[in-house]
Amino acid sequence: MAFSKIGKFFGVANDDDEMLDDEYTEEQQLNNEDNYSAGAVDRDNVVSIKSGMNAAKSKIVLYEPRVYSDAKDVAQNLLNNKAVIINFSRMEDASARRVVDFITGTVYALNGEIQRIGDKIFLATPPKFVTNGKISDLVDKKDTLS
Repeated sequence: MAFSKIGKFFGVANDDDEMLDDEYTEEQQLNNEDNYSAGAVDRDNVVSIKSGMNAAKSKIVLYEPRVYSDAKDVAQNLLNNKAVIINFSRMEDASARRVVDFITGTVYALNGEIQRIGDKIFLATPPKFVTNGKISDLVDKKDTLS
């Protein structure tokens, strides 16, 4: 388009070339308008990364129960889709077994999982959590290597 203006100034350019340039710019503007309207539709599908991360945050709650009634708090967290790590080191063995039985029933009802991850330490997870491996497998391997 710049060359046609220079050519027209010196009298070298044809009017036909100018008409072709005008038609080209009109088509280009129409295409740009179509792209903008299509882009507006695409922008509606864009989701902020931060909003997705906040919605998908999962929590793990740590509990150290001392009495049997603390099992209710553990079960409530499982019902709220939170994983729970329970340390029974400050509890008598008989009471700890009762709490483990209660939590096992809760996990079973939710289709979750419960795993022993250490001496008197258990991990209870609701169904949306996935765990890989087992701590006891790693301990057994360590014993054979020694």
